[in-house]
Amino acid sequence: MTPSTWRITRRFLRQDWRSGELYMLGAALVLTVAAITAVGFFTERIESSMTRQGGELIAADLAIDGSAAPPADYLGQATRLGLVSTRTLEFPSVVMGAQGPQLVQVKAVDAPYPLRGRLRVQDGFTNPERIVEQGPPPGEVWVEARLLRLLEAPLGSEVGLGEARLRIGAILSYEPDRGGGLFQLAPRLLMNAADLPATGLVSPASRVKHRLLLAGEVAAVDAYTGWLKPRLPVNFNLVDGRTARPEFESALDRASRFLHLATLVTLLVAGSAIALASRRLVERQIDAVAIMRCLGAPRHLLMRVFLLRLTLFGLGASLVGCLAGWLGQLGLVAALSDWFGADLPAASLRPVAVGVATGLIALLGFAVPPLLQLTRVSPLRALRRDLGTPRASTALAALGALLALALLILWQAGDPDLAWKLLGGVALALVTLVLAVLGLVRLAGGLAGRARGVWRLGLAALTRRPTFAVLQIAGFGLGILALLLLAVVRVDLLKTWREGLPAGAPNHFLINIQPQEVEPLRDFLQAHGIAQAEIFPMIRGRLIRIGEHQVNPSDYENPRAESLAAREFNLSFADRPQADNRISAGQWWDAPAAAPQFSVEQGLAETLGIKLGDRLTFFVSGHEVTAPVTSLREVRWDSFNVNFFVVSPPGLLGTESATYITSFHLPRAGESMIPELVQRFPSVTLLDVDALLKQVRAVVDRGVLAVEYVFLFTLAAGLLVMFAGIQASLAERRTEHGILRTLGAGRWALLGSLAVEFTATGLLAGLLASIFAELTGWLIAERLFGLQFAFNPLLWVTGVLGSGLLIGLAGTLATYPLLIRPPLQTLRRAG
Repeated sequence: MTPSTWRITRRFLRQDWRSGELYMLGAALVLTVAAITAVGFFTERIESSMTRQGGELIAADLAIDGSAAPPADYLGQATRLGLVSTRTLEFPSVVMGAQGPQLVQVKAVDAPYPLRGRLRVQDGFTNPERIVEQGPPPGEVWVEARLLRLLEAPLGSEVGLGEARLRIGAILSYEPDRGGGLFQLAPRLLMNAADLPATGLVSPASRVKHRLLLAGEVAAVDAYTGWLKPRLPVNFNLVDGRTARPEFESALDRASRFLHLATLVTLLVAGSAIALASRRLVERQIDAVAIMRCLGAPRHLLMRVFLLRLTLFGLGASLVGCLAGWLGQLGLVAALSDWFGADLPAASLRPVAVGVATGLIALLGFAVPPLLQLTRVSPLRALRRDLGTPRASTALAALGALLALALLILWQAGDPDLAWKLLGGVALALVTLVLAVLGLVRLAGGLAGRARGVWRLGLAALTRRPTFAVLQIAGFGLGILALLLLAVVRVDLLKTWREGLPAGAPNHFLINIQPQEVEPLRDFLQAHGIAQAEIFPMIRGRLIRIGEHQVNPSDYENPRAESLAAREFNLSFADRPQADNRISAGQWWDAPAAAPQFSVEQGLAETLGIKLGDRLTFFVSGHEVTAPVTSLREVRWDSFNVNFFVVSPPGLLGTESATYITSFHLPRAGESMIPELVQRFPSVTLLDVDALLKQVRAVVDRGVLAVEYVFLFTLAAGLLVMFAGIQASLAERRTEHGILRTLGAGRWALLGSLAVEFTATGLLAGLLASIFAELTGWLIAERLFGLQFAFNPLLWVTGVLGSGLLIGLAGTLATYPLLIRPPLQTLRRAG
């Protein structure tokens, strides 16, 4: 850039700012960046907080599982990165009590355990729970209530564990990482790792599950994960809070999708405001450019000046928007601190960089094409104002806006599926919207010929400027569409999401049910008012082949796929799919005696590369079972119902050795049945997952809260779009009204025509926006989030009548000052 370019650019910027010509564009850009950065800061902190809640499911941020103690360098690297660590060991054993031996699942923990979440214990069956920060002290064990009942031992008595005698100090009612291992058949015994040597139970040949727990700042955890993954042997698994349980992962993923969707809608609305404000800026710059052309300014100089002005202005406005976004999310966190129960983790500076880049891309994409018209302004414009604005390249303007929008959506979505679906929907909506507006403008022109008075004058205004009418109605329609769409997401979809975890969701599991206990247990549950519990068979099997390909965990780069390939699956058989399963591909079998085949959960199929028609081979009870995949299922893991990755017809797995499992909802008032159930069915394991269910509900509530916060930014952007659309035509209306007043048109007649024009514009935009909001909401619900969608008639009333009233009133009030100026003053200014 030459010194003259910088000098002219600075002079133009000062003049533009003093004259107020950049206020509208600046407001749109600041709001865009503020929304993006506020959501970025808040989303980053919320997702970090929710991930930490997920860490409670493993009592840490990361866990390394293995059949042997992790290598020493694992702990050394964690220490160097500032992570806190502790270890646990789990193994089955037998305790000796007064009533004889009893199988238990022992967990030995070091003093810092747990790193995330807290333990809860009771000092008696009827005593309230109390929270403790660490595990039992040396010489003491904490046991589940059912172990006390099985041993018929009081608190304070001693039990023999190996060669040691340990005192029962408390009843263990909750451990945060129990949710990651629901299917443990024996009752839990928690002990201090310092007592392990005295028991003599652990030796190099012992079957022990070792776990190294790690916790710390998000950046340190991410750095450690990146360091560890390429070094992790096959016999070790890396587990984090997001993937510890599919129920929690599903809720967290859906919360993240809602947040990104809300961010993208805000971006879409604010981008429309930038485009409309740019058009007004072009009209205000024509005279200054014409004078520069008269003074000999070449087009390439004007081009450089315009680009540099936009870049500098965009950078400054983006930084102001980042500051506004930071302050906005701080205010929200302060106002809603009680919702989170603890301070949210600090956000990084990444949203600032994202906000500035977003602001510049949006400004250049939406504003540069209209401003390029100014380089073609004729010098004669300085003498002949009737020459008007150079004809804009509609294709160039549309292409620039669409490219900027596509780039920002793909970048900001964080989910390619969400980005492409939203981008496709927006493109289709815009094309259809423009075509529909052209038809409606023609219809308005026909009605204007039959109308009289202010009605004719108002409807004729739509046809006198058909290109601007299309732009204005499409802009209004897009803004209203975004507002209505977010209202659909905020009200209907979030309500459906909340109701996806109803108050009666299962909070207890019964596992290890023997075949001969199925009918007595069903009768017992029905006698206690639990008639809805369905009991399912469960068979353990390891996937060993997909087609002719041997399943080897080391062949998978995806850690989740590697973990799934290394584990045993809980298989089941059924003659019909469960209510919360949906066949997404293929076909379910039509009879219990159907040919051998498998139905596979869709997420598992995608992770392991399983397709319809593939033959799967499982190793079950000492032999191989092979069958083709004939259907894929979408499973709602967050329903907390019993679900399985792989299901077959009864004719295939019905003869295998199986235990049974069920889940049901048990209110607090009905918990008195538990002692009787444990006594009647001593081999059945009862698992209380109510705490896990509460954590998932907390994720849903906080996700909803974040989306409602974004709605405020979108509402402000929508109002700005409407204001920018009204302001974009003021210069042309000023001249037009001056001529009409000179020809004898009355002030009140012109005011009435304005009311008719803007109200008709609002009604047309609202009608089109309501149609597209319903269709887009249905697509988002059904195809993206897997939720049921119900069409909302109130949306049409709000969209059509509300937009007609709002735009009609706002447009009339905004243009009223043009009517109170003397016609001569207006015409002199135009000339």
